[in-house]
Amino acid sequence: MSRIDALIVTVILLTVMGAVIGIFGSDALSGATQVAMLVIGFLAALVGLKNGVSWTQIEQSIVASSAKTVSPNLIFLAIGALIGSLMLSGAVPSLLYYGLSILSPTYFYPLCCLICALVATCIGSSWTTAATIGVALIGVSYGFNLSPDITAGAIVSGAYFGDKMSPLSETTNLAPAVAGSELFEHIRHMAWVSLPSFSLAVLLFLFLGLREPVSAGSQTDIIAFVQTLEQHFVISPINLIPIVLLLWLAIKRVPAFLAIMGVSLLACGFTVVFQYQALLTFAGSEQGLQLIKALWVALFQGFSIETTNASVNDLLSRGGMAAMVNMVWLVLASMMMTGVLQKIGYIDVIMRLMLRFVRSTFSLISSTMATCIGVNVVTGDQYMSLVLPGHMWQGEYAKRQLDSVNLSRTLEDAGTLTSPLIPWNACGVFMAGTLTVATIAYLPYCFFNLINPVIALLFAFFNVKILQLKQASSEQLI
Repeated sequence: MSRIDALIVTVILLTVMGAVIGIFGSDALSGATQVAMLVIGFLAALVGLKNGVSWTQIEQSIVASSAKTVSPNLIFLAIGALIGSLMLSGAVPSLLYYGLSILSPTYFYPLCCLICALVATCIGSSWTTAATIGVALIGVSYGFNLSPDITAGAIVSGAYFGDKMSPLSETTNLAPAVAGSELFEHIRHMAWVSLPSFSLAVLLFLFLGLREPVSAGSQTDIIAFVQTLEQHFVISPINLIPIVLLLWLAIKRVPAFLAIMGVSLLACGFTVVFQYQALLTFAGSEQGLQLIKALWVALFQGFSIETTNASVNDLLSRGGMAAMVNMVWLVLASMMMTGVLQKIGYIDVIMRLMLRFVRSTFSLISSTMATCIGVNVVTGDQYMSLVLPGHMWQGEYAKRQLDSVNLSRTLEDAGTLTSPLIPWNACGVFMAGTLTVATIAYLPYCFFNLINPVIALLFAFFNVKILQLKQASSEQLI
């Protein structure tokens, strides 16, 4: 492929994706982005046909790329089942209850960050965390006469730490799927950078909180939220056992699909024993078959609840394998597009241009991060910032005998974390609109999102926890 053809494909990619993001905004992931990827793949295939690449060759490349998605897609579906079962079993409601019960005006900022991190880790969604708990915390900040800008920064920091480290998160599954690493290995490898970054962020929020005078304000929304949880679930530490077990299985390196599906079924058992009344309400009947059907519905369609508290309804009504279909669709569409771009030589041309600047592991990782941020800025799409750089750089990491977890971690360090910091990115638009704080106003206080990429670069520069292929199997957390 010539540079002129590569430029044509680049223009096609940016024009189609830019138009989709501009037209559909934060709703683009409901299908518009997936269609855009198929359209880009189609138009790029025409360029390939012009250059003598047969459709049979292109199709074989698409099939080979798509075959890599079988395992990740199974995990996506299992995660949908897990979310639904954890909601119904009382695991997530209990965590929410204990987290919100510790709010204190003096330590409000760090507690905001910690609570959002806890919630996002459990539900795997930074957006849902911000739209529910985050909105409530913004309201409480006004009651305490505290800065909504700093509060929004704490919410975004916590939500993205939890999203990044959660095995339930779409991006946390997408990054290793694109890079070719294993889910739990990816999470363990991210912890080396994310945990110190998050600790520093919490300390900075603590410092800011201790410096600000506070007043006892209204916590009406939080109190109402906690009381609603008490009314509809049996709150107990026992409910947390499935979550603790999942973390233990992750540490023990149990394959992700087996661990997630096993914990999902265990959570169903906990529902029958500890949340029988909630199960009856969800089933709408006391008949045995209806109760079994309700458990099955939670696995494939997700859990739903109707209370007088809209925030509780929004936060807990989610999950189910059906909810993950869009992500499966996204992965398949991205692999189709990538298979075409790979076969027609587009990725090779781009890589040759960029490899001029790569002389070391540090320059490789920094170039990967720059690519992720660049895609985030240009396309305004978080998922594209993982998919395109992931496929572009995968071969170079393997060529340099670097384990794929280095690539998947870098994709998240730069792609996932910078997305809410860009005002026109879908994530930035969503966070600003949901929290009613401008992106540019909360950006300086997104300490975790700002610190994490810097620490990742320091790790790369000093060659800390940069795994070679032969080292990957021996990595252990402290």
